This record gives sequence, structure tokens and C-alpha cells, in this order.
Amino acid sequence: MSTAIADLNTVINDYFDALYHCDTGLLQKVFHPKAVYATADETPLLHRTMEEYVPVVAARVSPASRGETRNDIVDEIQLAGDNTAFARLRCTLAGNDYVDFLTFVREEGRWRIMAKVFQMTPAKEKGV
Repeated sequence: MSTAIADLNTVINDYFDALYHCDTGLLQKVFHPKAVYATADETPLLHRTMEEYVPVVAARVSPASRGETRNDIVDEIQLAGDNTAFARLRCTLAGNDYVDFLTFVREEGRWRIMAKVFQMTPAKEKGV
């Protein structure tokens, strides 16, 4: 495994931990301050800056505090050079399944998420 892939896996694990624990400090560590958060699941398209997204996570009841089972999966990581990468992830939070497309940039040797675009499938659509 290349050093870049190992480093990206570390950031991805921190990302999953941040979501599971609603840890905004860790969330801000893995996201670039100028990152974009978006989904086309909502009309109109939902788009947030990090300044808008972090308080949303802070206001949530964490899946960890509810005793939810973690279901974090890394489907793929692709490198597009020395400083750009992409990952396709899946996780389950609050009864919803998510597919996350994360774009990473490496700045001063540190990988961070520059964009998160996701798709959510609510439990009711899965017949649960």
C-alpha cells in the first residue's frame, strides 16, 4: 500500500469517527476550510460551506450516544497525482444509508476533504 493510500485511509477513518461521534473538532481537521458539502437529494440542491455544515453536525445527537452499530465501508480510493485523490464510501447513520463521494487535496503534505457530494437512501425506501 502506498503511503498516500495509507494516509488517505487515516483521514477517512477520522471522517467516519467524526460523523459517528458528531465530533466537530475532528470534522474540521479532515475537511479543508474551503470545502464544499452538497447533495442533489433535496430540491433545490443542498449546498453548504464548512461554516454552515459544522453547526449542523454539532446540533445532532451522535449515533455513538444512541448505540448505533457502525457500518463504514471504503469502496475505492483513486489517486489522480501527488496531491489529488477521490474516494467512494458508504456508511449508515440514523437509519439512513449514505454513499459519499469525497475529493481530497494534499496541501503542505496533509490530505483533507475538499468536496463531499452524497446520496442518501432513507430506511423507508428500503422497505424497513
